[in-house]
Amino acid sequence: MSRFANPVRFLRLADAILPWAGGLTLVLVAVGLYWGLVVAPEDYQQGDTVRIMFVHVPAATMSMAVYCVMAVASLVSLIWRHVLADLVAKSAAPIGAAFTLIALVTGSLWGQPMWGTWWVWDARLTSVLVLFFLYLGYIALWETIEDPQRAARAAAILALVGSVNIPIIKFSVDWWNTLHQPASIMRMDGPSIHPSMLWPLLVMFAAANAYFVTVLLWRVKAEILARRVRTLSLARAAA
Repeated sequence: MSRFANPVRFLRLADAILPWAGGLTLVLVAVGLYWGLVVAPEDYQQGDTVRIMFVHVPAATMSMAVYCVMAVASLVSLIWRHVLADLVAKSAAPIGAAFTLIALVTGSLWGQPMWGTWWVWDARLTSVLVLFFLYLGYIALWETIEDPQRAARAAAILALVGSVNIPIIKFSVDWWNTLHQPASIMRMDGPSIHPSMLWPLLVMFAAANAYFVTVLLWRVKAEILARRVRTLSLARAAA
């Protein structure tokens, strides 16, 4: 896979994948939303409120998955000093922040009728809020430090330090007594969700992943082209 770390090869790969990834995203989002919001039955306890799950759960999962991508890319950047790894982490951050914000908002909308409050300071909700601030801090470092190399180094360190929050989010419902329900899909004894709700949820998971790949490739491509323009502008100014 190291040969795709070359920016020129990456641009060719991105141009080949983007149309397919974008088309797949549109199809999966349309199918998943219709299946989840229209076809899937209502819950016997939560009623139609449970339909928030089809947006909330994929967004919450992707909020953690995107940060893991950032952490791995940051580690690669610090060890091998490859500029493309920096661009992947930088490009992924706004996407992850958006997923985290969606998870927080939809979680509040779901929690109010179920718990009787919009927000509680339990372990799961608080750690996800911390994740959102980590995303914002990472983005702020890139924006406030003018030297790209220094910005990349500082942001990579923050991403790696902040990665300790991911297992806290994942296992918070097991380690502490929280209002948030425990895992219902990734379980040793299998999913506890009825197939009529599980399948549209899995489609929405696939849609979220396809969206992430599409936007990430588009943003990394834009970053590479922007750096080329900056390099040419500096070279012209020096001449």
